[in-house]
Amino acid sequence: MRIDRENRRNALDQESTLRLVRLLEDAALDESLRAVHLTAAGRDFCSGSDWVSANSGSAANSANSANSGDSGDRERPRPASLVRRLPLQSHRLIELLLTIHLPVVATVRGFAAGLGCQLALAADFTVADEDATFWEPFVHRGFTPDTGATWLLPRLVGLARARRMLLLGEKVSGAQAAEWGLIHEAVPAPDLDDRSNELVASLAKGPTVALGLTKQSLLRAAEAPLTRAMSDESYALELAARTADFKEGLAAFKARRDSDFTGR
Repeated sequence: MRIDRENRRNALDQESTLRLVRLLEDAALDESLRAVHLTAAGRDFCSGSDWVSANSGSAANSANSANSGDSGDRERPRPASLVRRLPLQSHRLIELLLTIHLPVVATVRGFAAGLGCQLALAADFTVADEDATFWEPFVHRGFTPDTGATWLLPRLVGLARARRMLLLGEKVSGAQAAEWGLIHEAVPAPDLDDRSNELVASLAKGPTVALGLTKQSLLRAAEAPLTRAMSDESYALELAARTADFKEGLAAFKARRDSDFTGR
């Protein structure tokens, strides 16, 4: 999956957000897929939601506005209409990244701001350029966080650092993000694509069903007491034990060889 709105620093408008949602929904149903790789064209990963487009009167006009930079006198949607869109658009996008049973790797260079930051945080593994910038600019724009920022950040880096990003609008470099545990890894720019591709390839060779069930168990355990978490683990194990990859894993262990998983 590739975000390709380089002329808008990969800010996501309504159309591009829905396109990503559809791609993830299709990926979730495609049994031939083993992993999802989220990348972006150009110098920036994603500079957030495209509020120029969101505040224009129509999709066609917003496209013209993006090209011309002129918002004109078009009719703007009521604020409540923007709130109604979120659960079906950007919120749905974050939810899918968190819950899809395929492992998701995001490759980040340049800015990952607002919604773009949440996309990176919702991925299972985010590999970033050491000089990338993770930024929650909401306080500087006079509005409140969205797309799961207040849920994701405290769980990844704790409340104190979440406050630094959300209340102070502090920018975090790729290297610092990796040090905090905000992302999986930060590497020098020349190594970014190779490291991401290596990680995607490794995950794609894994036991896809078991990976998906583990991902689901981790998400549920974040809100569950120990007994519920262990119950969910038992249920996941029951399902995983019925897969061909489970049998292959046992056979490989017995033969003292590497497993050759097929994702089935």
